[in-house]
Amino acid sequence: MSTDRTAPESVEDPIEYFLTDIAFQGKSERTQEAYERVLRDFAASLDRTELAEATHRDCMAWIHDQRNGHSESTIATYASYLHRFYSYMTQIGTFESNPMAIVVEELDESIDSDPARRDVSIEAMQRFVDGVAHPLERAVIVTLVKTGMRVGELCNLDQRDLHLAEDLREDVTIRPSLEGRANTLYVSSEPARGEVINGEERSASNKRRRDTVIPVDDDLATTLRAWLDVRPDPVSQADPLFVSTRDNWGRRLTTDAVHHVVTTHAREWGWYDDGGGVEENVTPHYFRHFFTTHLRDRTGDRGIVKYLRGDVAQDVIDTYTHDWGGRVRDVYERNVYELPTPEYCTGSNS
Repeated sequence: MSTDRTAPESVEDPIEYFLTDIAFQGKSERTQEAYERVLRDFAASLDRTELAEATHRDCMAWIHDQRNGHSESTIATYASYLHRFYSYMTQIGTFESNPMAIVVEELDESIDSDPARRDVSIEAMQRFVDGVAHPLERAVIVTLVKTGMRVGELCNLDQRDLHLAEDLREDVTIRPSLEGRANTLYVSSEPARGEVINGEERSASNKRRRDTVIPVDDDLATTLRAWLDVRPDPVSQADPLFVSTRDNWGRRLTTDAVHHVVTTHAREWGWYDDGGGVEENVTPHYFRHFFTTHLRDRTGDRGIVKYLRGDVAQDVIDTYTHDWGGRVRDVYERNVYELPTPEYCTGSNS
């Protein structure tokens, strides 16, 4: 984002203004062109309505039109472009509000509650996890299943983002926001691809709307301790939580590596096929769907699930962060599904 320009209250061409600033951020020409194509198409759909005056219904109507000829993943990408544009213009004070906020929230929920997706029961997931022996692979999968975080968010976790009550690590300084909150994970909304966070350039983005503190229950704590007990020393000064134990020994785990781990195990269960689609295949993102579906059914509390997913608006997150240590942890721990947690994990290298 440009730091040497004062954002005007109004600009003649908001799209051009936005594109100029993402160019300053280092976005490639290809990315800029993709943003412009989507934003110009949306602007054209508004007829005589100005971009600053568009409503969430205008946004939803445009998203609906995109379903003719585009996949759900493409639609989600287009929605993220529009959401980022409006979020940026709101933050700099040029637009009063972001009409895409509620649209993205509903879009996320509709995708994750798609009844056409493979239905994996809790019992089947328990057996699946029980068959994952390697400490890193098990820690990655259990973290995804237990927290519902995105794969990029998992890869961006640093050691400072984990506070364990009985911690095997020495000389690890946790984030101040985790002080007094034992057995918690901090998922930041800050990391973006290409940005330097905690001294390291990131290759994946966190798409979370707000920073989120997530409870770590006994299952996940035991699994993470087993991983930390054998974890290689990291190469990066950022001290990533999950690092490779293969060719990239000690380097931050990548989203591609996580995808390979998950799909390899899923293939063994008949849950992944190269020719299959999102409805059939179990990938890292499927665990977010699993988490959302089962925890929502068990708690009956959509707000807490949205908070844990990082999908909520400011008023909702204020409600839950204000009583984080009480209601959120209590509801989560009473309702989250159990997964097998052997005392120690061994297996082939990942």
